[in-house]
Amino acid sequence: MPEAYIIDAVRTPRGIGKPGKGALSHLHPQHLAATVLKAIKDRNNLDTTTVDDIIWSTSSQNGKQGGDLGRMSALAAGYDISASGTTLDRFCGGGITSVNLAAATVMSGMEDCVIAGGTEMMSFTSAYGAELANAGIKPLGMGSGNPELDALHPQSHQGVCGDAIAAREGIDRQALDALALVSQERADRAIREGRFDRSVVTVHNPDGTVALDREEFPRPETTMEGLSSLKASFDGIADFDLGGGTTFRKQIQRRYPELDWKGVHHAGNSSGVVDGAAALLITSPEYAKKHGLKPRARIVAYANQGDDPTLMLNAPVPAAKKVLEKAGLKKDDIDVWEINEAFAVVAEKFIRDLELDRDKVNINGGAMALGHPIGATGSILIGTALDELERSGGRYGLVTMCAAGGMAPAVIIERIDG
Repeated sequence: MPEAYIIDAVRTPRGIGKPGKGALSHLHPQHLAATVLKAIKDRNNLDTTTVDDIIWSTSSQNGKQGGDLGRMSALAAGYDISASGTTLDRFCGGGITSVNLAAATVMSGMEDCVIAGGTEMMSFTSAYGAELANAGIKPLGMGSGNPELDALHPQSHQGVCGDAIAAREGIDRQALDALALVSQERADRAIREGRFDRSVVTVHNPDGTVALDREEFPRPETTMEGLSSLKASFDGIADFDLGGGTTFRKQIQRRYPELDWKGVHHAGNSSGVVDGAAALLITSPEYAKKHGLKPRARIVAYANQGDDPTLMLNAPVPAAKKVLEKAGLKKDDIDVWEINEAFAVVAEKFIRDLELDRDKVNINGGAMALGHPIGATGSILIGTALDELERSGGRYGLVTMCAAGGMAPAVIIERIDG
């Protein structure tokens, strides 16, 4: 089978995703995407007339963050006008899907050089949501207000789903807080030891001054006592009247009438709200050889998996099993596991269900410590897995994550010896 190489992977540091507070929040989303696209171009001396396509991921495609961010950001980055671009939305999973689709087009022989990645400015999403609320426009929620879909598949709120899953699986808050603490400790170690240095590129303001050159979200001072003192975030949301007596709790109980729960997730054991972008250069072996590019890894296999949209967050386990089968590998073959920490229960359930060695999972911390810029996170995690494989000398990395609607994309990469 034809191969798809990962030539390079870059990302921005993640900035706090609050308007006026985060170091990136004043920038245009295209500027953030253009930053990583420029870095890919400059680091690899890339002739952008040879780029077949840019496949980008952004979940909230509204306002400044809409209008085919992939194409517009490539133009803003100074790419040749012949380099096409498109933008997709698989909710949280889009950053993996953009890479998977890039690999598929290369492996099919239809294209030779594709850049994949994603951008999400949660600060803009928050500001945009506030504008709509001030204008009296209510959010439609999952399913976009379609009553026919709701009759078939009641959908809730991700955080409420996380709490419900924890109760259903018998995972208590202490276990979730313990995992959150590990995430902070590992991220702190990775930053201090420079494990992210190869991938992270400085974001500059339009005037050339530095906007952000380090991770802004981590809280290395986190303690178990501090986590235990935090109030659960989603109890009030669970029982808020959405209209006509409908609540997020009742949405879940329409499918699981016996299930009830108390909140166990809070700001410390849920993914951080941040701004960020990432890009990967994917090529055919022939293109890499012709242009003198040294591959860092190859795409071994990828898979997509759907699951119950009511509980929403449970697809990563079957997705991991599916991609392992496609690759002809077993879980013990995987040296580096990256499972997005959307909520602590997602990662904890993943580890328990697959009976994984915890020392191989999210080795350098995860989204609870570093943040989750929705459409970019999957691409960030692939780059993180690659960096860790190179640091540790491992061979295979598996990356997956839950996505709204009850989905999970997954990918396995193999490090190529230099």
